[in-house]
Order: sequence, then C-alpha cells, then structure tokens
Amino acid sequence: MKQTLAELMRMSRICRMVFATCLGSFILVIFYFQSMFQPVMRRNPFVVDGCCRKGSRNALQELYNPTQPELSGAAVLHQARRDQVVDACRVYSASSRKRRVLTPGDLKHLVVDEDHELIYCYVPKVACTNWKRVMMVLTGRGKYSDPMEIPSNEAHVPSNLKTLNQYSIAEINHRLKNYLKFLFVREPFERLVSAYRNKFTLKYNSSFHKRFGTRIVRRYRKNATQEALLNGADVKFKEFAEYLVDPATQRDGPLNEHWQTVYQLCHPCHIHYDMVGKYETLEEDANYVLRLVGVGDSLRFPSYAKSTRTTDAMTAQFFSNISTQQQVQLYQLYKLDFLMFNYSIPSYLRLD
Repeated sequence: MKQTLAELMRMSRICRMVFATCLGSFILVIFYFQSMFQPVMRRNPFVVDGCCRKGSRNALQELYNPTQPELSGAAVLHQARRDQVVDACRVYSASSRKRRVLTPGDLKHLVVDEDHELIYCYVPKVACTNWKRVMMVLTGRGKYSDPMEIPSNEAHVPSNLKTLNQYSIAEINHRLKNYLKFLFVREPFERLVSAYRNKFTLKYNSSFHKRFGTRIVRRYRKNATQEALLNGADVKFKEFAEYLVDPATQRDGPLNEHWQTVYQLCHPCHIHYDMVGKYETLEEDANYVLRLVGVGDSLRFPSYAKSTRTTDAMTAQFFSNISTQQQVQLYQLYKLDFLMFNYSIPSYLRLD
C-alpha cells in the first residue's frame, strides 16, 4: 500500500513537471511568433490593422490608405501627379543613354524627420525657407512652436536639419523605403525668374554678385565698366540667360541650386516621391502633408507675401527681352521639369 502511494505521488510530480514544461514551451512559442510578426508590421507601411491604437499609423500609411474621408480626394490627385512623374521618367529613360547610380552626395537636399518618418527634398525658390522652418518645428521636439519665429537665415544653417547623405547606405535604403518622401515644385520659368530677381537685383545679395555676377559680366558684356567687372551688381536677365545656356557653364560643373533643375536636385527618376506638392497650390498641399503627419490641428504652413511673388505675367515680360534662340535653349534646359510635373509650354515662348 505504501509502495503504491509513493508511486502515485511520484507520477503526480512527473505530470506536474510535464505540464509546466509544456506550458512554458507554449508561452515561448507565442512570444517567438509575436516577435516575428511585430517588426514586419512596423516595416510594412501599407498594412492596415483595425486593432491598432489611434496614432499608430504613419504618414505613409495615411497617404496610400486614408482613414479620413476628407483626405481621399487629395489621395487621387497626388496619385495622378506620381503617375505623371513615372511616365516622364520612362520616356526619358527610353531616349537617354545616360545611366547613373545615386551617391550619398546626391542626397544632400533631402531633409529627414525621424520622429514623423518624413523625407523632404527642398528646392530653392519653392517656399523652401518656410518648409525648412516647418521641418525645424517638427524635428525640434518642442524647441520651436511657431515656424515664423525662426529667422530665415537660421532656417538655412545646415546643422539645424539632418539630411539623408549623413546616414549609412543601409540607413539610407531603410528610410527611402519606409518614410514618406515629398517635394514641392514650381512652374520652371517662374522659378528661374524668381531666382534671378532675388539673387541679381537685390543689393544685399552681394555674395552672388561677386561669385556669379562678375563672371557673367566678364563673359557676356561688351565694353563693361570697371565697376561692373568688380561688383557684378547689375546683371541683366539677357546676360543671365546667356550664361545658363552657354556650354562653358555646363563644363564648369553643376548649376547653382537656385537655378538648377528639380530633376537634378531631387532625382525623381531614381527616388520614388510619394507626394509632389505645387507652389501654385502651396498652402493647400503643405497643410495636407501636415494632416497626414497628424499635426494639422496644431501646426499650419506659413502664408507667403503674394505681393512680391513672381507671376506668369512678370515672367513673360522678362522672356520678351531675350532672343528666340535663348528661349528655345532655356526650354530645352528645363524641359524635363516641364514634362515631369505637368507644366504646359508657356504661351509667350517663341519656339518656332
């Protein structure tokens, strides 16, 4: 009897041990599969999980699968803009023999916001100062609250924003795959005239006068005065146009970022931009980005001074002072930007 009781107790202990082992193994298996699937959910921006808590969706998910009805119409518009870029790149690729791979140096215009998983490619003369201010608010973690309280010169200090070229190759690839990438564009010739007006007709831009103005006057002005050769402060738009289309300028290296093409600055045929905003609908498109990020209620894109804006009529006036040949050459220089971002040929151009 005692032997039987001891045997039963021993069997009971064995059963408890087996049960405990099985339960532990089961729990480990659950944790294993949980750890397997959770990172995948974070990596895939297009997965929609109805059980997720509010705020867990990032901007990329909200763009492609909007949960807010008012964002659905905008999603259709921006899909059409993405398609336009893809179609133009396909045509260009088919007609061009040039092939290149992007290097980190090509990514210096791409500003990264880690907290909101955003990448913004800034294009000078397309509200880039205000966009840099906004990016400083987004990345400042409370240091800034009002973009317009940030001085314009501070917005352009390189150390105030982190750019994609500062990351390793693996980190670059991860962010290009998982972050929402956007840029803002403008009618190419309006942007060009805006750059000319800002850099060559305003007295305070003496650094541009010295760096580019003196070179332009020396090359393209006959009987230039010593003052013009020394200061380069009175460059005419006709001289600026001649400088841009001169093959010697191309041999000097890349154009300055203020009049470089968007194609060369942001590489939209190599980088898939999720959203293309336009200067013509600046505030609407900019605030759409902020709503996607989830800060639309607390942060608005700054308004701009329309009275000083370079208009189509103003641009037409500048182009009326240059030759037909220069007009044709300038169009060829900026043709990809016209096609890629769906800008029609200006009516004032004499291309025949």
